[in-house]
Amino acid sequence: MQFSNVYINGTSKFLPNEPIENEEMEEYLGLINELASKSRRIVLRNNGIKQRYYAISKDGKTTHTNSKMTALAVRELFRNNPDGLKSFQLLACGTSSPDQMMPSHAVMVHGELPETNSIEVVSPSGVCCAGMHALKYAYLSIKTGEVETAVSTGSEMISTLLRGEHFEEESKKASQLEANPYISFEKDFLRWMLSDGASAFLLSNKPNENSISLRIEWMDGFSFAHQKQACMYMASDKEKDGTLKSYKEFSNEELIDNSILSIKQDVKLLSENIVQLGGIGVKTVLERHGMKSSEIDYFLPHMSSEFFKDKIYTKLIENGNRIDYDKWFVNLSRVGNVGAASVYLMVDELFHSGKLKKGDKIFLLVPESSRFSYMFAMMTAV
Repeated sequence: MQFSNVYINGTSKFLPNEPIENEEMEEYLGLINELASKSRRIVLRNNGIKQRYYAISKDGKTTHTNSKMTALAVRELFRNNPDGLKSFQLLACGTSSPDQMMPSHAVMVHGELPETNSIEVVSPSGVCCAGMHALKYAYLSIKTGEVETAVSTGSEMISTLLRGEHFEEESKKASQLEANPYISFEKDFLRWMLSDGASAFLLSNKPNENSISLRIEWMDGFSFAHQKQACMYMASDKEKDGTLKSYKEFSNEELIDNSILSIKQDVKLLSENIVQLGGIGVKTVLERHGMKSSEIDYFLPHMSSEFFKDKIYTKLIENGNRIDYDKWFVNLSRVGNVGAASVYLMVDELFHSGKLKKGDKIFLLVPESSRFSYMFAMMTAV
């Protein structure tokens, strides 16, 4: 069987409303028990985020659904060619925050695009890796000849779940945060970290004729769930033995009283594993594909916080995969942590930056702390 090359020929994004600076965040997310957060400044100092975007107004009203933002990002791919909405044959949409459990996220996005044809749609779930899983599905579909063109997306609409009324207790760990920033990865940490937005890629079996394309050389992923417990979880609670108790097993009163629907983080597991396992993954994929880190021109690591930057760099050096900071391309400080959309937003910014030249190698790293999954990709500018 002869496989096709796969190219990213276009990228786009949709970031809702105006950028929100750090001092404005509580105006949108509200207070907990009518008290300002004790940990907000500490969290923001560690994560390095200066602004982010919310699809809500200051009174908590939703301005854009996840599916609407994703559809707007897809439309942006065809801004100069609206008829192109009829050209792609597959829509793969990854997110960790769909607007509803059913129908699936991708079919809701498709529903926002009535100009398109009747096409295949797929909705990878998960957390940060969901967007990469959507990309890989589109990549493999084109590579094997199932389709010639596809659109993949990553998106999040999480801000409504970060509103103060969803949390019963003010963070009580500010003193611990000073001693160990990892402890900030609790409920209150996530309120000052996560944000909204969507991004999309247009993929084809043929490159652009008159402009840069990104040829996807390979994509690999690893899950360590066979060895590790859940670390970040939502709509569940963690039992003493490490298993998760589903929201389905709680009464309506318990769901509210125990904030079961909020996002939680097992801080100890995170600090012990996220960088260590990611380093193993980088070393494994580069060796598998016969590449040296010195061949990489641009390194796009999805980081939930700049707190991890030096730790990732140190681990790369320890593993013999040094990638100097001048090759790193990140935009966390400008767009925030947008989960499944984050790596898309980095690629989109680089793609439109004018910096790429033919032959450049771009390496993507996406960690997911939910149960320690990682996705990697290598691309070449052509």
